[in-house]
Amino acid sequence: MTDAPTKRPTAITKIDATNEAAYTLIDARDSAREAKTTRLRALRLAKEEEDAKAAAAAAPKKKPAKKKAAE
Repeated sequence: MTDAPTKRPTAITKIDATNEAAYTLIDARDSAREAKTTRLRALRLAKEEEDAKAAAAAAPKKKPAKKKAAE
């Protein structure tokens, strides 16, 4: 019988498993944050472009006349 005894998890392999799980979560959060940032940036740029077009189409406001100083 050449059955090798099964190895019990050591502290190092438990740490490695924990690290791998943690990095998986961190990477998922980073990816979600980057996707959200990209989406919001695109929306902001579209809104800024709309606002610029609306401002250009609007009639320019007249500046109030300066009051003359009393002599």
